Amino acid sequence: MEFDRQAFGPAAAALLPAGHVNDLGPGRPNSAVRASLEGLTVDELFAGQKIVDGAMARCCLSALWLYHDYLDESHALSQEIETPSGSYWHGIMHRREPDSSNAKYWFRRVRQHEIFPALAADARQLAAKEPGLDRSAEFLREQTEWAPNAFVDLCEHARLGRSPAASLCQAIQEREWQLLFTHCFRGVVRG
Repeated sequence: MEFDRQAFGPAAAALLPAGHVNDLGPGRPNSAVRASLEGLTVDELFAGQKIVDGAMARCCLSALWLYHDYLDESHALSQEIETPSGSYWHGIMHRREPDSSNAKYWFRRVRQHEIFPALAADARQLAAKEPGLDRSAEFLREQTEWAPNAFVDLCEHARLGRSPAASLCQAIQEREWQLLFTHCFRGVVRG
């Protein structure tokens, strides 16, 4: 489950510090990077590369805003991207907002995403290492397909203290972000 921050070029790498883990809720915007995010363009993010999918490029910008807890800015971008990946970023933003019913609506629009198999496998692996999972999180160990709406519910329970799985949810949420960002980034330049 390695995530090579340097693989995305210098503009993205500068905005992806190691050891960063988002809250299950909205978090606190990272004011130290706001100016960098405001000035970041698609052309700068993908400097020297031919952009073949503008929607995926905007997904990457939405993802970076979300990574630094700027939910409104991420939302403004993702709600304008009418693709499965755009809906996915939109769903994650609402899950963290927290607005569970709205998150589930956007995950239903995603339907079946290309990262779901890898995410399900990684979530199973992370859950297998977690002792004493409660009933609400047990599905993670048994799932054969990713269940985004079940994960929305689990994150909500953990955020509210109804499940001891908060750190597991954060680890899965981080892996989800990594897989989706990688998918989108690669989609921008794929010919």
